[in-house]
Amino acid sequence: MISSEEFFNKIQNQYNLHLPFVAYRKPQSSKLMGVLQLNDTINYVENYDESGFVFAPFDDSKKSILFPLNSANCIESIYENIEVSKPSSNEFSYMELEKEFHINLISKGIKFIENNTFKKVVLSRKEIISISESNFLQFFKNLLNNYSSAFVYCWYHPKIGLWLGATPETLMKIEGGQFSMMSLAGTQEYSGTLNVVWEEKEKQEQQIVTDFITESLLPLVKDLKISDVESVKAGNLVHLKTMIKASLNIDSFNLKNILSVIHPTPAVCGMPKQQAKEFILENENYKREFYTGYLGELNFEQKTGPRVNKRNVENLAYTFSRKSTQLYVNLRCMQIVNNEVFIYVGGGITKTSDPEKEWQETVSKSKVIKNIL
Repeated sequence: MISSEEFFNKIQNQYNLHLPFVAYRKPQSSKLMGVLQLNDTINYVENYDESGFVFAPFDDSKKSILFPLNSANCIESIYENIEVSKPSSNEFSYMELEKEFHINLISKGIKFIENNTFKKVVLSRKEIISISESNFLQFFKNLLNNYSSAFVYCWYHPKIGLWLGATPETLMKIEGGQFSMMSLAGTQEYSGTLNVVWEEKEKQEQQIVTDFITESLLPLVKDLKISDVESVKAGNLVHLKTMIKASLNIDSFNLKNILSVIHPTPAVCGMPKQQAKEFILENENYKREFYTGYLGELNFEQKTGPRVNKRNVENLAYTFSRKSTQLYVNLRCMQIVNNEVFIYVGGGITKTSDPEKEWQETVSKSKVIKNIL
């Protein structure tokens, strides 16, 4: 365990040396983690039995990038809010052409749904903002200070790029034989209470995601349990959330197979998956790259054991290790390229969607990143 100052110095030094790294903090945690790769090789995940930090693109036909633990230094620190220069309160303006294109895209998506091409499609856009200087560590600290309930990260590879984000959505967690996934959809601006009224469109959108996950998992897991739907706060937004938990068939479990079935989920793509994905790739007019992909710990070693006291020290002998995988959907994220920030935002479209409201939803979501610039 090192100090926060030393942690950030090591990250800055890694960046200056043009070497890959990821720094991150899990939701509701104070522990900062860092994986610093020892060379600038681009490593890819092959079988999902590797150990390391994975960064996967939206397009599941492309390979996921891995920072392997066996060729990296891992560092840890306890993070406490650090005073950084506060973001300016500048208002960001939009080009009318940008708004017009996105509203037309949504209208086109609705027509395809009405023609029974698919039930739901998630449509997004990339907003480009110029900045005076690219102080990525300041942006990272601002994210850490403002979004304690999100998975906050800063990821860099000199041959690929620099990404930061504060995502509210867990894709999946696997610890030992226990498996869980989050179904998150529907969006409203937070106005001081979680006691909000959800429209039928938002309930339907979230149910599509839940149904897809449960139907996909049923042949692959056992003891499937689905929680009640609840409203949860994520930054300046409120979403509908359902938790899906199950036990794994350890002998036949294959993470690569599960990910190929699940990713991308209807929360970031649509339903049916293949038709929605094709529509996105043909019509969004930009490449999502790692936006709406996933990222996180792949097969990390987690030590567990009973609590001990002075009279029960012998229980230390029963401490054991097991593999832990914790993956998060790459939402509320940005990419920094020179003195420009690319902000990625989108929303789920169903047959009852209102194009103007869907545009406003993307404006609300963009504030998660704009608030820290």
